[in-house]
Amino acid sequence: MQTNLADFIKGTREGEEAQAILRACVHCGFCTATCPTYQLLGDELDGPRGRIYLIKQVLEGAQPTRKTQLHLDRCLTCRNCETTCPSGVKYGRLVDIGRKLVDERVPRPLKDRIKRTTLKECLPRGGLFKPAFRVGQALRPLLPAKLQDKLQPARAAGHWPTRAHARKMLLLDGCVQPAMAPNINAATARVLDALGVQLVVAPKAGCCGALRYHMNDQDGGLADMRRNVDSWWPYVEQGQVEAIVMTASGCGVTVKEYGHLLAHDPDYATKARRISELTRDLSEILPQFTEQIRARVQGRGGPRVAYHPPCTLQHGQQIRGKVEGVLHAAGVEVVLCADNHLCCGSAGAYSVLQPEIAHALRDRKLASLDATGADEIVSANIGCLTHLQSGTDKPVTHWIELLERAFGE
Repeated sequence: MQTNLADFIKGTREGEEAQAILRACVHCGFCTATCPTYQLLGDELDGPRGRIYLIKQVLEGAQPTRKTQLHLDRCLTCRNCETTCPSGVKYGRLVDIGRKLVDERVPRPLKDRIKRTTLKECLPRGGLFKPAFRVGQALRPLLPAKLQDKLQPARAAGHWPTRAHARKMLLLDGCVQPAMAPNINAATARVLDALGVQLVVAPKAGCCGALRYHMNDQDGGLADMRRNVDSWWPYVEQGQVEAIVMTASGCGVTVKEYGHLLAHDPDYATKARRISELTRDLSEILPQFTEQIRARVQGRGGPRVAYHPPCTLQHGQQIRGKVEGVLHAAGVEVVLCADNHLCCGSAGAYSVLQPEIAHALRDRKLASLDATGADEIVSANIGCLTHLQSGTDKPVTHWIELLERAFGE
């Protein structure tokens, strides 16, 4: 793709990165075939190729409009297009750059600004979100249906293991997950404890930075990332831990990109790169324990479950097949639905900001999952779990909770 960057962006770090991404695109359109919003809306500008053209125009000096902003807002950033693209176009990075530039030039309506500011200020801060979530749960019957969807009952965390092990790993507790699904991290700690690994939580680590960064508060997102690097670095520097474990794939894909996102910061570049190197999704940790898992379940048969692989796992991190392998080792029959490569519509804050599209994608995904005949749905990201559960009476759980049940713990 030919590019002619405008003076305001030419020679800048973001400009050079965007230009390299644009020039990799060959206009083939393969990306549109796997774009959920293009499939749903049928508009070229609501597909990756159309959005790339919009961003290119802005980079070349065209004045963006509210319509430009809307088409970029509708992107889920599921990165399915990256998996499909034969030219390796890094669309996710390009859309982050494009959204920032457009938001700097196009004022948002007041209602939109209020909603986004509330999400950016509340969700990443556990000290604010947790009590707000509990109040919301208490008032749930009185609230609109869209809010009730996000305020589902939370399973109690249960006990956290106290045994010490020679093998230690850090765990990112996260921001919304401890309130919405406290049992996920606790179950992870119990499973790894049973396998001889101690999980450590750094007290000051919090939101991975994805929420603010992808909502165009990039400075705020980077600040969250620096705080986590500072929290984890003493453990890493002293060689106390062998990995940093992520139980939410949306956090994992972001932490794995710290090295790139903080590469321009001389105080954090080296540390951030090391943090990214040590980061592992939980599904990358458990396969090394396959034989121990088989021994613990002792041939007991497990349930038949439908697995929804989050986009942040299969497209963002390019991890496929590992969750299924671990569950198979535990005697669980795992089935994938027909459109398992497509987004469920959660996409972080997307389901709040674009509820009509998000619910249409959710209902389409649930229909496919129901067609498998499985009585339970498992996934690997808190956003997917909550979003899918809002549209079905079937239990939707994190796969590590299912593994713990198979252990009989």
